[in-house]
Amino acid sequence: MRSLSRTNTFTPGGKVVGRPLREVTKRARATRRSLLDVPYGAGEGEKLDIYLPEAVSEGNRGLVVALGSQLGALPWPTRPLFCPTAMPFLVFFHGGYWQSGSKDTSAFMVNPLTAQGVAVVIVAYDIAPKGTLDQMVDQVTQSIVFVQKQYPGNQGIYLCGHSAGAHLAAMMLLADWTKHGVMPNLKGFFLLSGVYDLEPIMHTSENAPLLPTLEDAQRNSPLWHLETAPTQPSYPACHILVTVGQHDSPEFHRQSREFYQTLCHGGWKASFEELHDMDHFEILWNLTQEDYVLTQPQVICRGWSWAHQ
Repeated sequence: MRSLSRTNTFTPGGKVVGRPLREVTKRARATRRSLLDVPYGAGEGEKLDIYLPEAVSEGNRGLVVALGSQLGALPWPTRPLFCPTAMPFLVFFHGGYWQSGSKDTSAFMVNPLTAQGVAVVIVAYDIAPKGTLDQMVDQVTQSIVFVQKQYPGNQGIYLCGHSAGAHLAAMMLLADWTKHGVMPNLKGFFLLSGVYDLEPIMHTSENAPLLPTLEDAQRNSPLWHLETAPTQPSYPACHILVTVGQHDSPEFHRQSREFYQTLCHGGWKASFEELHDMDHFEILWNLTQEDYVLTQPQVICRGWSWAHQ
């Protein structure tokens, strides 16, 4: 299986392996304890899915809230979403060139991670043309605030995004959390074949629904912000893993390496990996595998520091 991303500058994610990944999500919903379509904001598209591990310790069993009629009768966000134990949370943002993709087909890593004690949150956001990039960034910010407020005892929130989702996750490095009244317990970023410099998109045929002006591109480019106005890392111990597939296009390689280098120059704790014999979409399929290094809880909780480092 090889995608056009080997040759194209940018390729919308999710079309090549869409059907198998939809089946993976259906299986996760059928076999894992979950809260689906949880509103994290007032907008119609501002919803997320939460998948919790099955194991519940005896000391915390009383905290588990029954997912019955009494829970459904409470308005969000006042419904209690007690976590059975303190555990790490992986929050995933799907790709799709900001114009396609859905949380309903994005539960790739749910089964391998929840089986090993990690809670997984899959976030929806308003894709173009309904949503602008500014709105998407704001929605992703809201979703993280929601998770932190609902699960304040978490053992760390780890952000993961693919392609456009990696861009949205990277924008969280620039977020002003003070205006939200909470400082999320961010411990790691896992950025898969992301886009960090949006100016080149202005010169593609897909530009119209996304970036009408240079100012829009710069305002939503984490690479531009970190290069032009370097700031001290707000999470100095937070590890950022920037990855790209060996067979991703040259533009994805350029952006991933430049973003990694910019992070290092700015004092962020970052590492870079080129994933051997992977293209833009095969990376996602590997997240469904229990024996894949990036779905191991010990790897996640060390901020994705690799065994050979």
